[in-house]
Amino acid sequence: MPTPVEKLDNPVWYSLTETHQQFAIVYDEVKFYQPDYCPFGGFVAMEQTADALNKYARLADSFFVVGNRPGLPEGLILQNELACRQMVLDQQPALEITEEIVELQSQQYDELFDLVNLVQPGYFRKKTPLLGAYFGIYKDEKLVAVTGERMQMHEYTEVSAVVTHPDYTGKGYAKQLVAHAANKIFSENKFPYLHVADTNAGAISLYEKLGFVTRRKISFWHIVKTADDK
Repeated sequence: MPTPVEKLDNPVWYSLTETHQQFAIVYDEVKFYQPDYCPFGGFVAMEQTADALNKYARLADSFFVVGNRPGLPEGLILQNELACRQMVLDQQPALEITEEIVELQSQQYDELFDLVNLVQPGYFRKKTPLLGAYFGIYKDEKLVAVTGERMQMHEYTEVSAVVTHPDYTGKGYAKQLVAHAANKIFSENKFPYLHVADTNAGAISLYEKLGFVTRRKISFWHIVKTADDK
């Protein structure tokens, strides 16, 4: 059995084995989130990935495998590799929360969906907010910055969707939201972690200032159907 921290090497698999098992689609040693919640998969048996990816592709034209590069069947192609840093926080951030932060409710999910997909299209689905708590900052009666929880296992919860509307950047909203989300996770006796593109120097710097440290590099493999298979 892996240690708790070693589970972060395969975060989708262990989230769907533990806290999020009710959202899992299981193909033997390959597990995927239901695509309307999160288009992510993970595996422990490389030889089984081709068949599993074929089956999941009937449910989602575009999706991601997180961790090791999977074997691809005919009819699917690797669109790109998103190389990320996986960063972990081991103590509460020393940041005073000065903004009014609200936990978003179901009637606010359309605003949340629109804002995240404006800034980070392709990852966030209509049911993603049901995976955890999401928080926002409003200005001028408009949702301008958000973050929340996505993948969850027994000891770790992923901080995700760290997004600020382009008209409201540079005001420290993301830093406060990440700190708020991290404090909530620590209150549940769990540790926050996150994934950030290795090229996103600004975000990496922000997370480091909050105390996050890079644990490892990890890839999100973006897989799509070929034109003939759609």
